[in-house]
Amino acid sequence: MDSDNVVRIFDTTLRDGEQSPGATLSSAEKLEIARQLARLGVDIIEAGFPAASPDDMAAVQRIAREVGTADGPIICGLARVVDSDIRASWEGVREAAKPRIHTFLGTSDIHLQYQTGLTRAEGLEAVRKGVSLARSLCEDVEFSPMDAGRTDKAYLVEVCALAIQCGATTLNIPDTVGYVTPEEWQETISSLIAETPGGGPGSGVIWSVHCHNDLGLATANTLAGVLGGARQVEVTLNGIGERAGNTSLEEVVMAIRTRPQFYHVTTNIESRELIKTSRMVSNYTGLAVQANKAIVGRNAFAHEAGIHQDGVLKEASTYEIMVPEDVGLASSELVLGKHSGRHALRARLRELGYEIDDEELRQVFARFKDLADAKKTVTDADLEALVHDQVQGVQEFFHLVDIQVSCGTMGLPTATVKLACEDGSVVVQPAVGTGPVDACYKAIDAVVEAPNTLLEYSVHSVTEGIDAVGEVTVRISPEGEDRSFGGYGADDDIIVASVRAYLAALNRMLAVTGAGGRTPEGRVATVSLQ
Repeated sequence: MDSDNVVRIFDTTLRDGEQSPGATLSSAEKLEIARQLARLGVDIIEAGFPAASPDDMAAVQRIAREVGTADGPIICGLARVVDSDIRASWEGVREAAKPRIHTFLGTSDIHLQYQTGLTRAEGLEAVRKGVSLARSLCEDVEFSPMDAGRTDKAYLVEVCALAIQCGATTLNIPDTVGYVTPEEWQETISSLIAETPGGGPGSGVIWSVHCHNDLGLATANTLAGVLGGARQVEVTLNGIGERAGNTSLEEVVMAIRTRPQFYHVTTNIESRELIKTSRMVSNYTGLAVQANKAIVGRNAFAHEAGIHQDGVLKEASTYEIMVPEDVGLASSELVLGKHSGRHALRARLRELGYEIDDEELRQVFARFKDLADAKKTVTDADLEALVHDQVQGVQEFFHLVDIQVSCGTMGLPTATVKLACEDGSVVVQPAVGTGPVDACYKAIDAVVEAPNTLLEYSVHSVTEGIDAVGEVTVRISPEGEDRSFGGYGADDDIIVASVRAYLAALNRMLAVTGAGGRTPEGRVATVSLQ
């Protein structure tokens, strides 16, 4: 594609992004991110604001030396149109193979009056001096009329023309406060290119846009700027930045990649590095990426609704407009929750190595729905626990129907269990123990009548969170024998999981020894199973 149709990616994560409250980065962290940005393929890295602090200066200088190689990105330093700032910026980037000074001045009447106290004429003089000084130091100079979105149009043209005349090679037009809308921004950029002397097609000047997200329009405005003729976009990873943030690099890149027939441009970004870069920035800044964030959020390629899962399993393009591998993910994710269907459950179990028949799927699906109602998301560990407990069990001489437990500091732990027996009857049995699990096991022993020794009882969480599934394993030995039998149970109620595990071990023991029997009639309440 013609170079005029390549949109240059100017990443300001290390400068504007770091201005997010709480996102301060150390020099070492900045260097690591800069190296990753180079692997990502960004064209320009704005490494910092060298005049801001000695540490910022040191970070910019190190990035210039170690990342700003001949085959690497342009390394840029920010400066106000102030002599000391501009000279500091040059000191920061001068060791880069391709250095750039980026200087700026607020040009809206609001900024001129309340921030700098300059008249429009004085603003023009500051631009003339600042850009001229920058160009005397560095061949690559960028100028930004800050708050361009609220700057008088005629004055904006005058400022841009003067910056070009003084040697600026890139004109960046910022919507500093996120004020504009896409339609007006496209018209602003296209008219600036057409009306600014020395800045039209063939002039060699690159026009750029820098948008903020105060109204949630940063990406839309940036893409509108591209449609208006901008061939550089200033962006940050994960959209971090002042207030509501900047335009997200990943959103612009993937919009251009996904809709080439609409934008008719491309970028130099290696999109498969997006997820890795996003996570590095999130980890170093401590700013978490929201789950539903476009492209890099954990839900961006995740599906829970049964209809969506069914469609994606049949043909990914039914609900995905991008290939997850293109942004650095291994695959899409089918999130199993209460809205999921049998098709997705079977597919996920197959991925986990479980081939089950229709009847087994029906049993597991019923348990899965119960668990999904109790939890927001059912994890792989949950599924494995369910399969082991529901499908891979043994012949059940006794099966848990219900359980009720009472315990605490006010009295003795008691348990009442209701068991279904092999002959079709139901037995209800109470018991008292030293704890709730002991009470349950004593109640079960009173029904099963299979004397044994509890050799091992182990419990742990197989998933994270307060609503996690608990996994229990037990090992018992028949009275007077050396051999042992194990049982496994899983449930989001650890007492229920403990009972399931104990019954599984007892059923295994009974299958081999034949010991045990029903409690005599009259000792407990008995009803017939219907």
